[in-house]
Parts: sequence; C-alpha cells; structure tokens
Amino acid sequence: MNLLAAIASFIKVVESGSIVGAAKALGVSAAAVSQTINRLEAHLGVRLLQRTTRSMALTENGAVYYEKVRKIAADLDAAQSSISRAETELQGRLSIASTSAFGRHVLASLIAGFAAQHPRLLIELSTTNGKINHIQDGIDLSLRIKPQLEDGIVARKIVSLPFILCAAPSYLQRAGRPQSPDDLQHHACLAFRYPLDGRFLRWTFMRDGHRFDAPVNATAISDDIDALAQMAVHGAGVTRLAEFVAAPYLASGQLVPLFEHGDAAGSVVEPMDIYACVQERAAMTPKVKAFVEYLTVHLAARWPVANVYDEGPKEAR
Repeated sequence: MNLLAAIASFIKVVESGSIVGAAKALGVSAAAVSQTINRLEAHLGVRLLQRTTRSMALTENGAVYYEKVRKIAADLDAAQSSISRAETELQGRLSIASTSAFGRHVLASLIAGFAAQHPRLLIELSTTNGKINHIQDGIDLSLRIKPQLEDGIVARKIVSLPFILCAAPSYLQRAGRPQSPDDLQHHACLAFRYPLDGRFLRWTFMRDGHRFDAPVNATAISDDIDALAQMAVHGAGVTRLAEFVAAPYLASGQLVPLFEHGDAAGSVVEPMDIYACVQERAAMTPKVKAFVEYLTVHLAARWPVANVYDEGPKEAR
C-alpha cells in the first residue's frame, strides 16, 4: 500500500465530505477511494470513518488522525512545490471558477493564450454567479467580485474594471438624458439581481473620495448581465454594465455612455473590483501563481488606469 497516497485519499474524503466528492476531486472511482480507505484502516487497526458512498462521519480516532496527517500532507506539498517550482513544467489540472460574465467575456480568451504557453496543463473553467466552494467543487482558483467574498478565503484584488451606465439613443430621445445620479430615480433602470442572495447590486458613485448609492427606479430586473444589455439596446432603459460587456455596443452606437467623465458635481461611477481567491495560502501552487501573474499582466494592459493592486494576498473578512 502506498501510505502517502492513502493518507491523501483520506484527507480528500474528509475535506469534500463524502467518498463520491473525494473521487471526483481525485479523478478516480468511488470504489477505488473506498478500497483505499479500507486498506488504510486495516493498516492502522482502527476505524477512521463511518461512511456510505455519498456521506461520511469521522470516528473519534479518525478525527485525531485527520488533525495530525493534514498538517504533514500540507508540509510535504509545500516542500515539493518549493523544490520543483523552478524546474518542473506546469502540468496537471488547473480548475478555475469565475462569475459568468467575466468568464465569458474576459477569461475565455485569456485562457487560450495561457494554455498555449503551458500545453501540459488541463484547464477547466466553471462560470457561475452562485456560491463557490473550493474544496467540494475541486476549484484551485476563483475570480470573484466583492459580494462573493467569504470569511476565511484568501483574496487578492488584481484589477478594478470600469462600470458604465448607458442607454440606447432611442431611450434617451424619448426620456431625456440624466444629468446627475439623482436623476436616475426618474428613469427606467434595468437592474442586476445577484443570484447568491437575491439582492440588487447597487449603483454606487464616488464623489470627493466618498461613496454613495444612486436612487434607482428599477423597472426591469435580471440575473443575466447580457440580458440586461439586450434590454438596454432595445430601448428599455438605463443599465449599468461592466466595460467588457458594454464595449461592443458602445463602439457600434447601439448604446450611449452616461456620466462618462462624471457629472457637474464630480460624481463618477465606482469601478468593479476583481479578486483572485484561493482556499488557503498553501493552495497558491506554482500553476495557480503562474496563471494569476499572467492574468494580472494582461488585465493591466487592457485597463491600465483603473488597475489597482494589493501588495499581496489576504484573508477576506
């Protein structure tokens, strides 16, 4: 029996909460994981888990053993990474999760270039506006906006992207052009509902270093930003889009930017911060670090003025 491999399987079962979850993360069958745990228990002479194929609970002995071996496994991984970082070609699976719009409009094209540089990597991109669980979903790196940050996650802000308020020329001809954020309460506003908790994302402005929310008269709502863009193109009202969503519509003249240079009082639309997140600092493996660095460089090239960096990763609070 490969003891280290058996311990790694045991740790993965505990962290994922089930035999099936561990099998998915390890890329093997549930039966193989179950057999490995059986052999480990036989080797130790104790029962570690009370389990079925879909769930498990640690025994008292299992809880003690897990606390000991997970630290050993983390130390071994860190040692191996430090030795091989400079000499080993990036390979294996790199699983990335992102908000739907950012993944579709920004990440997909950037991943193509990164994959060309590292042909031995298998890159998997999951796009969702819902909850992201690094352990259960086998995610190495997630790209999140601020409302998705959770306590304990290690998050580093890698870029600030412009938000653009915009509307179709036909709507502005019919309803007039808002001259200040306060005017938005008198306009049809197309609002984004955040799927995670059902609340609206606020339309926030900055003035003299202070943040404030514009009064929004929501007349249409969606949890799909591309759907809101299409509503706006067809004259339904004013909406707020990330620049990477709005850009082609602005270039074609289908949408017109509002408050592009602020209003008379100096109010400007607050940008959208994007964070690179890992479950813990030890999860910043060479392949994850390489992708974050690649992403940071390319995002800074596209949005050089709005780009804002943290000095390093920190735990979200």
